Amino acid sequence: VNMSKGTVVLAYSGGLDTSCILVWLKEQGYDVIAFLANIGQDEDFDSARKKAENLGAKKVFIEDLRSEFVEHFILPAVQANAVYEDRYLLGTALARPCIARRLVQIAQKEQAEFISHGATGKGNDQIRFELTSYALYSDVKVSLVEKAKPVLFNSCLTVLTVSKNDIPLPITPKAPWSMDANLMHISYESGVLEDPKCSAPTDLYLMTKNPDEAPNVPDVLEIEFKNGVPIKVTNVKAGSSKDKPLEMFMYLNEIGGKHGVGRIDIVENRFIGMKSRGIYETPGGTILLQAHLDIETFTMDKEVRRIKQGLGIKFSELVYNGFWYSPECDFLLHCINKSQENVEGKVQLSVYKGQVYILGRESPKSLYNEDLVSMDKQGDYDPCDASGFIRVNAVRLQQKHRKWHKKYTK
Repeated sequence: VNMSKGTVVLAYSGGLDTSCILVWLKEQGYDVIAFLANIGQDEDFDSARKKAENLGAKKVFIEDLRSEFVEHFILPAVQANAVYEDRYLLGTALARPCIARRLVQIAQKEQAEFISHGATGKGNDQIRFELTSYALYSDVKVSLVEKAKPVLFNSCLTVLTVSKNDIPLPITPKAPWSMDANLMHISYESGVLEDPKCSAPTDLYLMTKNPDEAPNVPDVLEIEFKNGVPIKVTNVKAGSSKDKPLEMFMYLNEIGGKHGVGRIDIVENRFIGMKSRGIYETPGGTILLQAHLDIETFTMDKEVRRIKQGLGIKFSELVYNGFWYSPECDFLLHCINKSQENVEGKVQLSVYKGQVYILGRESPKSLYNEDLVSMDKQGDYDPCDASGFIRVNAVRLQQKHRKWHKKYTK
């Protein structure tokens, strides 16, 4: 009787790569537990369960993490205005610690000492999965992943594994690019997209309509915030509203997708040092970012916001690089959360032809003083004070000019 080398919990997607890894791990003598997270991707979960069982998984866990993903990962990112390198809203980077946390919980519950996944060593996801695993389960072993890589990188091995184990392949030919989908976004990379000047095929996008073909009538929404997170989304014309985090986010995806909002095509810097071309569509997240930026500026002190802006950039880098569960990210999350105490109110916006247009805002915590700022009223402000303020700020500029003038007029 062959003794098991131990139990591995595999982050299983139901796709070809993780199916081959499942079989390979079994062939090496390990008991395999497959874990598939529902984070909003379009997947036949019953079929994936049967597939994993047929391939020899000892147990299969399929868990709905969508609400957890929104409440514990997406909404803190909204509070932070988290955007990596000025454009990427971190849809995949936020999903990985959500999946990996549950992966670790299952490994601990099942007393498994190993975890495995199908992420390539060239990308960011291997780093994100493994850093999270080490942070939450310090004794876990993930070295098996590297040993399994030949199965993924050697096409002959893959063909042998597929044919020998009757691993079902997709009936339709796969699109010539790699795709990763979740509740927050869909990302597309590799294949024909590796040429950075090659435009994305028009049929690539699955979450958003082409703005050219979007409705000629906008949707007008009102988003209400408290502590920097949305608590209610209302369609002004329809009079309908959503107030549960998952429902709100799914509704914003629906409206954003209908109007073609949230498409970007970028070259980004991976953590390991190489540049990669990625195409993303993040409809609901894009609407929320614009609305949150607006209510935050309306309610937050100028200098606090300036500091918080820097923290948001640092937070985005940490999330992208896989450090969600790190002391520094924990510290930043506390700081960002503190900054959101007075970020509440309602933002009215229009969603139309790929764009989000802010229409107005209101808040009981507003720092906007209509009497003070009005050009028609003096209020408590003495315009004469401006002259002294200008002269003090001009001292530095005058000194620079005098030095410059002397230098170039000799």
